[in-house]
Amino acid sequence: MYRFQNDYNEIAHPAVMKAITDTVGQRYDGYGMDTLCHQAKELIKQRIKQPEAQIHFFNGGTITNLTAISHFLRPHQAVISVSTGHIATHETGAIEATGHKVITTFSADGKLTPDLLRPILAEHNDEHWVQPKLVYITNATEIGTVYRKAELQALREFCDAHNLWLYLDGARLATGLMSDNSDLTIEDIAHLTDAFYIGGTKIGAMSAEALVICHPALNSDFRFSLKQKGGLQAKGWLLGAQFAALFSDDLYFKLGKHLNEMASQLAAFFTEHGFDFLAPAESNQVFVILPNDIAEKLTQQFVFHRILLDDPQLSCLRLCTSWATTQQDIDDFKVKFLKLI
Repeated sequence: MYRFQNDYNEIAHPAVMKAITDTVGQRYDGYGMDTLCHQAKELIKQRIKQPEAQIHFFNGGTITNLTAISHFLRPHQAVISVSTGHIATHETGAIEATGHKVITTFSADGKLTPDLLRPILAEHNDEHWVQPKLVYITNATEIGTVYRKAELQALREFCDAHNLWLYLDGARLATGLMSDNSDLTIEDIAHLTDAFYIGGTKIGAMSAEALVICHPALNSDFRFSLKQKGGLQAKGWLLGAQFAALFSDDLYFKLGKHLNEMASQLAAFFTEHGFDFLAPAESNQVFVILPNDIAEKLTQQFVFHRILLDDPQLSCLRLCTSWATTQQDIDDFKVKFLKLI
């Protein structure tokens, strides 16, 4: 049974596995102060063209968001997110558990805009409300859409005008950047945000994320927060080794292009056969809307994430491709699907 339910159900890319096993028999300094972490940080800094950026490695997205956002905010300050944002839906209230409210707003395409931010700032206008201070976005978004450069520039200008931090969750940054619909580069991301993280777990790492702090005002005492929140790993070199592999020979970006190509074939296939989507298929997540009978038959042969819809006669299945998805996997799915309709 092939699994389309997520992009992290394979252990790790062979190059990442080799980087980890190559550490066997070696001795390294702990807590991210080792040569492998230093190498990985330098590779990332060169790639984003930000030599002064501070980089910290984590083993998962939730601990990255929790540590970064709670460190960047003062106790009375809040973060703004779309209602489908990961911190608002899939992190068990982790941000709010640190004392910071997540203010949400609906966005049909999963992206924030200045027009969505303005009424929030107008409403939270004095000390009786939490103070909005950080704008949280994801690229690619939770529904698979991607930001264009002009959209991110508009957010940057808005944040500058209203004294807000701009933070980008990059759990699926590779797929967002390598989308055919994207005109952003990772250099643009580093230039236009105050901080962002480069997701590794969903693009071939065993478990690794890299937080990049671009604005120097956010750096002070960060390692204290990293330790306090449980994110500082004794065997930090295992994280550094993974990112050194991903950022060698552009592997990170090649894998992002691959899984997008696999997803685009699925999207084209569904379009050809007249099916609609919950959101435009712009990255490696395809949210196809199907009659219940077809959806039920598919779930007997494949594993998907299922989205509830208002129409009880229809189902939305998320097909999520990964770095390990092959052309044969896509072709087999098409053949089996055609037998059902």
